[in-house]
Amino acid sequence: MTTTTHDFLPAALWNGAYFTGQWEPSDFSQAVIEPATGDELGRIGMAEPAAVATAAATAAHAQKAWARRPYEERAQVLRQAAALAEHHAAEIVGWLVRESGSTQPKATFETSVTTKSLHEAATLPSRAVGDVLPSVPGRLSLARRRPLGVIGVISPFNFPLYLAMRAVAPALALGNAVVLKPDPRTAVSGGFVIARLFELAGLPAGVLQVLPGDGAAGAALTADPHVAMIQFTGSTAAGRKVGEAAGRQLKKVSLELGGKNSLIVLDDADLDLAIANTAWGVYLHQGQICMSSGRVLVQRGIHDAFLEKLVAHARGLVVGDPAKGQVQLGPLINATQRDHVAKVVAEAIDAGARLETGGTYEGLFFQPTVLSGVMPDNPAFREEIFGPVAVITPFDTDAQAIALANDSEYGLSMAVLSGNVGRALALGEQLRTGLLHINDQTVNDEVINPFGGVGASGNGSSVGGAANLEEFTQWQWLTVKGEAPAYPL
Repeated sequence: MTTTTHDFLPAALWNGAYFTGQWEPSDFSQAVIEPATGDELGRIGMAEPAAVATAAATAAHAQKAWARRPYEERAQVLRQAAALAEHHAAEIVGWLVRESGSTQPKATFETSVTTKSLHEAATLPSRAVGDVLPSVPGRLSLARRRPLGVIGVISPFNFPLYLAMRAVAPALALGNAVVLKPDPRTAVSGGFVIARLFELAGLPAGVLQVLPGDGAAGAALTADPHVAMIQFTGSTAAGRKVGEAAGRQLKKVSLELGGKNSLIVLDDADLDLAIANTAWGVYLHQGQICMSSGRVLVQRGIHDAFLEKLVAHARGLVVGDPAKGQVQLGPLINATQRDHVAKVVAEAIDAGARLETGGTYEGLFFQPTVLSGVMPDNPAFREEIFGPVAVITPFDTDAQAIALANDSEYGLSMAVLSGNVGRALALGEQLRTGLLHINDQTVNDEVINPFGGVGASGNGSSVGGAANLEEFTQWQWLTVKGEAPAYPL
């Protein structure tokens, strides 16, 4: 067994434990596995439902004092966490590479954007939180935003650090407490790194708790009466269950789910730039991104030339252990995900798609794959693959591209490549999607933009930027009179 030890997050601190404001040994543990090698990096404590209930109750108690802290004190904790993330960036990047299979550039970017999200969240405590409303003479009428209480955050494995922090940081900044349940496959980089940052930044004990766990722990968090809101990022199938359970408890719920995102390449697009955008949108982090370009719709006039160039590009991408050198693609997260990718590729070929390159794997390393001739009745056109597979579909007219792109239950991210911005915008206006990019690919996110999808990609909620104040607080109407009126009844 290989045990990873570091100055910032030493294994002796968290090994076999979870975080409740202190590092607490667990009766149950699970190995932290490096996908590229199969090595064990340590063990995480796994929380049972009873531990989740205790954490939620403790968080509810701690939240009251935290919300009463002066806004500048809350902002300072966020700023200190950002400074710590910057100082320990190399160690954090190392965890993302080894635990999640990220390449070095992807892990470096994820660490950087996570730090930016902390800086952005640090501005929230000092923002205006309401309005003065018109009213009758002698009455002051206010609408103000108030913390919800305890936010339950259930985060995924693919961008584990950022997709957890983008909810944790603004929720804390606005006076909430948080119980975070990271995916057990990436609980160190997606959970314990966050716990350690806020522990060292001076966040009061109990305000943030990080408890990895299985589906039962997630269900307990969703059902707990102390939890006012669930912010979930993950698959659509799991999100439906979370939304249903939260709805029964009348909780606020934010669902950031899957996608089958279309990248539309019009016949006036620059071919080389189209290949560069397609490769990034399809193969970044082995395609394990909800915004990945799951469909590449190419206008027939440039289809054959585009396909030839993409196949050559895919064959030149280097696949390997990202901890041992510069590679473009690392491993998939586990055998279950690898087998799902292989299954969809095989079914696509059986349904008439042509395998242009790839389609094979060794261990968890799946070769960059290109499928052409994928029609709407093909499984690869419908299913979210979450793997390094380019799905190429030809079209003739702009209207046909719109119809193909909208032919999906998902609606997360879409993009249009064209030499004519007006044409691309006109096409884009007719796409049913939460995120739209003209002359870019589908994988885009910044800390200042509202991020969310429609349909099976989410419940229309958004996190990020201006959306955070709305998402992690609730309205309260407050009126004040000099004295109580003498009502006649």
